[in-house]
Amino acid sequence: MSVNSVRQDETIRDVPKLQTLARLYRYLLTYKKTLAAVGALLAVTLAITLATPLMIERAVDTYVANSDVPGLIRLAVLALTLFVIFMLATRARMILMAGVTNKVLLTIRGQLYAHIQTLSFHFFDTRPTGKILARVVGDVNSLKEVLSDSVTKLIPDLLTVIGVACIMLLKNWQLALAAFLMLPLLCACMFAIQFAAHKRWQIHRKKNSNLNAYIHENFSGIRIIQSFAAEQEREADFDVCSGEHRDSFVNAVRIADLFSALVEITWGVGTFLLYFIGIRVVGTDRIGVGTFLAFSTYLGMFWSPIRNLANFYNKIVTNISAAERIFDIMDTPADIVDETGSIELPQIQGEVRFENVSFAYADEPEKMVLENVSFTARPGETIALVGPTGAGKTTIVNLISRFYDVTSGRVCIDGHDTRRVTLNSLRSQMGVMTQDTFLFTGTVRENICYGKSGATEEEMIAAAKAVNIHDFIMGLEHGYDTEISERSSQLSIGQRQLLAFARTMLSDPRILILDEATSSIDTHTERLVQAGIAAMLKNRTSFIIAHRLSTIRGADRIFYIDGKNILEAGSHAELMAKKGAYYRLYESQFEN
Repeated sequence: MSVNSVRQDETIRDVPKLQTLARLYRYLLTYKKTLAAVGALLAVTLAITLATPLMIERAVDTYVANSDVPGLIRLAVLALTLFVIFMLATRARMILMAGVTNKVLLTIRGQLYAHIQTLSFHFFDTRPTGKILARVVGDVNSLKEVLSDSVTKLIPDLLTVIGVACIMLLKNWQLALAAFLMLPLLCACMFAIQFAAHKRWQIHRKKNSNLNAYIHENFSGIRIIQSFAAEQEREADFDVCSGEHRDSFVNAVRIADLFSALVEITWGVGTFLLYFIGIRVVGTDRIGVGTFLAFSTYLGMFWSPIRNLANFYNKIVTNISAAERIFDIMDTPADIVDETGSIELPQIQGEVRFENVSFAYADEPEKMVLENVSFTARPGETIALVGPTGAGKTTIVNLISRFYDVTSGRVCIDGHDTRRVTLNSLRSQMGVMTQDTFLFTGTVRENICYGKSGATEEEMIAAAKAVNIHDFIMGLEHGYDTEISERSSQLSIGQRQLLAFARTMLSDPRILILDEATSSIDTHTERLVQAGIAAMLKNRTSFIIAHRLSTIRGADRIFYIDGKNILEAGSHAELMAKKGAYYRLYESQFEN
């Protein structure tokens, strides 16, 4: 199975940037009324902005030239009023747009999280958790400015440029063309810069993902690191990842910073051309002082939004790689889904039947893990699976729960093909216990009741008593309301597994799977929980994977898995009498 390591750059599908942007902006269309209000406020602020130079021109050429003080005062009052309106409209616009942006980010993050939950084990098996976290948290956050500025800055700046250009052309087309001479060069250079910058920002996102994955992996395994005194070695590796992250950022910024320098240069040259052509070509005698002042103001109003547009374009180039990474996961198809026409699996009795089942992982189709496996487990029967590591024991129980789909053959529950029933109706009638016990941050009560939403106090306590964990819980400071965490230090590994047993017991599954579930329980604790396990197995079809053979001697049947199939099958006594592979395995455990 191909795995993307914490130090390996991820591969992202190449999608046209315009397509990615269009998909991102479609999220804004959900809030059309709010965007319309923002648009109206933008129109007000834009009109005031465009009117300001005209008021300057009128003040100089009309009121100052004619010494009309009352007229100048009236114009000043009007300007002050418009300024207050401008400030209020700008503030309201920013508040409305911030609300829309945050809602869009919540929607994107929610959709991304929901989709990731539908993906099969194969998706999580082949990439570090930290790289998934980087997309759900960091990459989504990177979209905030792009979404907000698209409305609050892009549109007004674009309209300002268009409006100013039209006014300049109407007032004096020669001066206007002089101001526009540098635009073609600016556009050509920006296109060349963005092409180089985008690739560098893609690399930076990958290095950022690698760094997140490395940090997550190390802190998750901090007990192992400290146990082996490997802190310095891990710090050295961290420095390498951190250095790659830094270098990728510097390389991207060096290119991206050319945007601002390019705009400043073209702005300066454009201003020089305006005055040069205005004075030497058109002539000062044909241009009034007020008109020249207005044109000078309009020139600043023209190039300032051009600079803002260049900066926004730079933001798009910087952050579009984040959108690409988000949509890359959202477009990853869930390979384990409810098929068309799937039905709800009715209350089951617990018959499990494998019909010539073969299985290989999707990225290694030529490497079969199971080949033509067939068996039937009767309702209420306990089946133990034993055999060497990697023989396919866990694969068998994963296929029962449909965590993977068979490559060929069928897995049937009470005669229903597991691919023809809904996943929820299938898995809700199963209980799966593994050696990797996972507890959620919260109270003991919340962790046990996770197995059954709406469970009563009596049901919860009964489940805890069944696996002999009730007395321990009552000895905790707050009993069932004691706070624990994923890696709670006040619980031993065995106690954590007993809590997981109680959680599974409460769910009352019809099919029970115990995958090395008692491997971390000491002998004393194991004796305490055996009665609870017996209660769990009663009247349930059960599959037990165990390397400790003493725990499965009471199974109705034992399957010895090897060579991609069931090599031996029978009760403990029958297999011992055969003196085959199971016999040799059993004797090797107890020969001392």
